[in-house]
Amino acid sequence: MSITGYTTAPSTTATTSPRAVALWRTGGLAAVAAALATTGIAAVADAAGISLDVDGEPIPLLGFTQLTLVCSAIGIVLAVALRRWAATPKRTFLVATAALTALSFAPDLLVPAAPSTRAVLMLTHLVAAAIVVPLVAGRLPAARTR
Repeated sequence: MSITGYTTAPSTTATTSPRAVALWRTGGLAAVAAALATTGIAAVADAAGISLDVDGEPIPLLGFTQLTLVCSAIGIVLAVALRRWAATPKRTFLVATAALTALSFAPDLLVPAAPSTRAVLMLTHLVAAAIVVPLVAGRLPAARTR
């Protein structure tokens, strides 16, 4: 009689928790939705005859897309860091993003542009925040679990 042994490869454990994956996925989808929304707002404003010129230079429509994606990515990274290190990740994220959204108006108010251009720029900031912040915050725990 012979005995056959089986060996299995050592298992690897995932270093990313399902919650972190869900946060990244939700944040990424929210960022894409916000980028589409801000680009759409800019396109509608441009079609309506509202100047998108700042200091005599036009803002390209893809500039809205790119900056929304970059700023959303920064917000997602902030959420991931807060989920790991903040005692109250959701509350801290909401306070931080409210402050950052308010600060994002400063350049819009300081650049040499028409009031209608400034209004469109500030509207895009509000719309992007209204899309990204609640969705990402919804994936954060009220208190740190570790």
